Amino acid sequence: MTHCLKTEPVFFKDIVSGIKTFEVRKFDRDFKEGDPLLLQEYDPEKQAYTGNEWSGSITYLFTDPKYVKKDFCILGIKEQEIIKFV
Repeated sequence: MTHCLKTEPVFFKDIVSGIKTFEVRKFDRDFKEGDPLLLQEYDPEKQAYTGNEWSGSITYLFTDPKYVKKDFCILGIKEQEIIKFV
């Protein structure tokens, strides 16, 4: 199952450049290590997707309540390919 997630431009840029290799997300899905991930750049000011997408996978799932806020998780992510970049 591929997880399709909105990502704001400031974070999307850092993921595409390779600087940011993690995501902090609400743990409201059945995330698992190895799952495919599709990040879609979303501009909250325009309330619209930009058309830019990033494809990768979840390499690590961190949910320890001692370090991570309740109902949140940290995902380690790795790029597979850029599907579309406008």
